[in-house]
Amino acid sequence: MSTPLRGLSALRDSDAAALTRTEVAALFGVDARTITAAIDRGDLPSVRIGRRVFIPREPLLAMLTAPAAPTMPAP
Repeated sequence: MSTPLRGLSALRDSDAAALTRTEVAALFGVDARTITAAIDRGDLPSVRIGRRVFIPREPLLAMLTAPAAPTMPAP
């Protein structure tokens, strides 16, 4: 297993093509089940290879660095 990534800069500098649910959970500071639920809802991109699930690094980076969507003020 690889060294856990610590922060967005480490994710940017990584040469890994994809991360495991456990690695993404450690990066976000949440339980792996939270990452699984996000994948199941379609909130996180994933690739399944057999029984293993991977989160592609580039789409994850794009999600994290995209400008926030403008919010509408409450009526």
